[in-house]
Amino acid sequence: MKANQHSEKFGCLTSAGRVWAVSCIHGDADRLTDLHSLLRKRWQQGDRLVYLGNYLGHGTNIKGVLDELLQFRIDRLTLPGMQPEDIVFLRGAQEEMWRKLLQIQLATEPSVVFDWMIEHGIGSTLEAYGESEQGVRGYFREGILATTRWTSRLRETIQSHPGHNDILISLRRAAYTEQGELLFVHAGIDPSRPVTEQSDTFWWGNGFFDKIDAPYSGFRKVIRGYDRDHSGVTETDFTVSLDSGCGFGGPLSAACFTLDGEIDDLISTR
Repeated sequence: MKANQHSEKFGCLTSAGRVWAVSCIHGDADRLTDLHSLLRKRWQQGDRLVYLGNYLGHGTNIKGVLDELLQFRIDRLTLPGMQPEDIVFLRGAQEEMWRKLLQIQLATEPSVVFDWMIEHGIGSTLEAYGESEQGVRGYFREGILATTRWTSRLRETIQSHPGHNDILISLRRAAYTEQGELLFVHAGIDPSRPVTEQSDTFWWGNGFFDKIDAPYSGFRKVIRGYDRDHSGVTETDFTVSLDSGCGFGGPLSAACFTLDGEIDDLISTR
């Protein structure tokens, strides 16, 4: 992949000395704040930052997470040499569901789609923005016009919180260092397909990540933030998984990578 060739879909980290990757947060604003406090002390000039998705869902302070992400982004961008593209937010499964929810009036069976979303944790995000599962189901019963009016109001609600919509519309599918050393994804990647031809494997994994047993497309390491088993920080010759269960009672983890794929520093909150 050439630098910035697909900038609307992928983040390209240029002139990176090291890259910090933050695992899934799942609405746990307190642990994110603690992690940022530690990260400030360990930051070095030339560091870059990737958040690996799932800011929404499951936890109890989703709006607090987005506020903290915005504040820390401003904090880092005040440092000498930092540019907006040096901090990348990936789209996780929760954000992909949220995007689909805002278009749910187009679904053939909205209630069936919504059932699946509720099973996968979207209820916490609805509550954060003043909605309820029961209320949403009422709009479905009223029909497509009522549902459309509701999704429009929900967009307006998000936009009323400064910066929240800015994050959600800026999300990238994956991120990579400019010379192709490191690739950052949310949940997984299909090693039989190029990065630009992946489908929903980015968000759902589909069991491919654990089967990577050779360098993928020349990348020295593929790093992901979500593991459905929340197995903690695990590393193979070609991959690193960082999900320690934040939002499900576990800590929030972040790892700092050198361009040769080695973990140079590791933070895990309690």
